[in-house]
Amino acid sequence: MELFSISFFELQKLKYARLKQEYGKPMGLKSFIAKRLIYSFTVICIVILFNYSLFIHMGNPMELFLPPKAGIPQEVWDQYAESLRHRWGLDQPLFVQAALALYNMLTVNFGESYRTHEYIPDLIVRKLPYTLLLLGTSTVASIVIGVVLGVVVAAKRGGKFDTFNVSFALIFYSVPTFWIGLLLILQFSSNLGWLPSGRAFPISWTLKGFPEAYNSNVTVSDASLLMTLNFNFQETSKLIMGYVWHIILPFLTLTLYTYGGFLLLTRATMIDALTEDYIVTARAKGLPEIKVLYKHALKNASLPLITSAVLSFAFMVSGAVITETVFNYPGMGGWIWNSIMLYDYGILMPVFYIISLLVIIANFIADLLYGIIDPRINIR
Repeated sequence: MELFSISFFELQKLKYARLKQEYGKPMGLKSFIAKRLIYSFTVICIVILFNYSLFIHMGNPMELFLPPKAGIPQEVWDQYAESLRHRWGLDQPLFVQAALALYNMLTVNFGESYRTHEYIPDLIVRKLPYTLLLLGTSTVASIVIGVVLGVVVAAKRGGKFDTFNVSFALIFYSVPTFWIGLLLILQFSSNLGWLPSGRAFPISWTLKGFPEAYNSNVTVSDASLLMTLNFNFQETSKLIMGYVWHIILPFLTLTLYTYGGFLLLTRATMIDALTEDYIVTARAKGLPEIKVLYKHALKNASLPLITSAVLSFAFMVSGAVITETVFNYPGMGGWIWNSIMLYDYGILMPVFYIISLLVIIANFIADLLYGIIDPRINIR
């Protein structure tokens, strides 16, 4: 993993060199943003067309959703097949289908699921909060733990503390997430009975109803409709703790798996930065070691970390497919897996487009942060 981190660091240095060469001359911030926006929009259009062509060449969706001909009159079967082709736009020429796909994705007109016929944006709205809660908290925790420990082990490189933390990070970053999750379930759920083994909330809520954080008292008068909301602390606490209790094990699984990558990347970049002359000068001035490490060295070593962190947040929408499946968590990851198993192209195309869109936006933000953090990239 350390070799991978160093290789990734070298890739980020190449990206930095490209940015420095491209934007080394003074450029207005508005010109920089406009140029990157045009580039990003072009990439988005290419991604949409590639995404559409990928699913089209994977197979004819008509073969998956048409019923068998046995027992159905040929005329009825042909009419039903024609209605499906018209409904999904498959009766149009290929370039018209591609143009419609481009228009629909850019206008967020995702349509409906091929299997359930539910409106896809509504499904995303139901699934996304669970994934953002799980992936958001675990990603933030992984970045904070990985970066802080990475700076410390880089400062104490070669010692027992460095060896222990690097070995521990490599172990958890190398094993599959389902193995970590199953071990946590076995220990803390099956053996000790401390934590639930899955789901995002207690199963009793689906039978008895969710706790109500507010009770509404409605009073109707001739002049107006008055409504007052009374805060219910006990029900609110029950609501919060129900979600927290069920998120602990998947949160630990993802944090243990991902923090090691940030630790190793931080260590690799910090070791490179700590050999620079300005670090020797800062220490010669008598600056505290914490200030030398976190203000001077980490700031100059943060460019690869920025890219890795921003991309981690961009991929949050894709969910954690394996982890969410192991813990039966109702997020985007499990939904994507079920859609793959059911060949539901109607869901997969917009979801993959959203993931690609967020990655492109993340790269744009990373390039912008490069110019803000590193004064050698002059975009002001």
